[in-house]
Amino acid sequence: MAAINYKHLHYFLAVAKHGSIIEASRHLHITPQTISAQLTLFEELHGEKLFLKNGRNLELSESGRMVLAYAEEIFSLGQELEEVLQLHPNARSLFLRVGISDAVPKTIAQKLLAPTLQLKQPVRLNCQEGKITDLLALLAAHKLDVVISDAPMPPTLGVRAYSHFLEQSELAFFATQKLREQFAQPFPICLHEAPLLIQGLDTSVRLKLMQWFNDIDIKPSIVGEFDDGALMMAFGQASVGFFSAPRSIAHLIEQQYQVQQIGICNEVVEQFYVISAERKISHPAVLAIQEAITADNGNH
Repeated sequence: MAAINYKHLHYFLAVAKHGSIIEASRHLHITPQTISAQLTLFEELHGEKLFLKNGRNLELSESGRMVLAYAEEIFSLGQELEEVLQLHPNARSLFLRVGISDAVPKTIAQKLLAPTLQLKQPVRLNCQEGKITDLLALLAAHKLDVVISDAPMPPTLGVRAYSHFLEQSELAFFATQKLREQFAQPFPICLHEAPLLIQGLDTSVRLKLMQWFNDIDIKPSIVGEFDDGALMMAFGQASVGFFSAPRSIAHLIEQQYQVQQIGICNEVVEQFYVISAERKISHPAVLAIQEAITADNGNH
């Protein structure tokens, strides 16, 4: 197997991104003939066809898509290295690429990640938010180090990854003073037929909440469903409806959204996990998160 020529890889990446040799040549300021010759040599050396013709454009073959994933990661790391050398010539930053599920409240994510910034070695966070299935695909492709989720690794996805429990919290309910005055009955009776903002179907806590309402014979009027917890709270701040969030961040929610806690639902517990590609976590920043949670639990 021939060694990788990074000039070939650079030309390949440009053509893959721009869709044609002509467009890549304009971007790189290199003649199309040069790029074409280098790509042909690249394919011959490794015995793989990387592009397929589609009219005037080129499409990636199956092998090409695989090479593209690695090429993007290689050049992304190279760019990070340049930035590290420019900004921290005497100290290498510790990179942590985190995927945060839409279902995880942003305040919770910030709270969980805060200990990473207390390490002696400088830490550079790269946070991506999205659907859990998309984030786990990035984890499997080694484009993320860990994923923070409100549920353990789904067994049906076929991704080799491991769930590590972080913490749990009962749910608290919140409302503006204006809305609370409109529905002044004691909690949780005040939620009956009251406007409610609720977590989306993709969240693990949604089913638990609906079961709890059924058990206590409370029927709120659902006026909004949200995968994004921050957006739900913003609507709550506008007095659109009552909403729930982890009790552990109640004081932060009250301050940020000018709402008040009206009651605690001990029967519904929201849990948070970090999902990694390794069975035993070794990343120093993730270990710092786990140690901080253990210390915090020991103080309560």
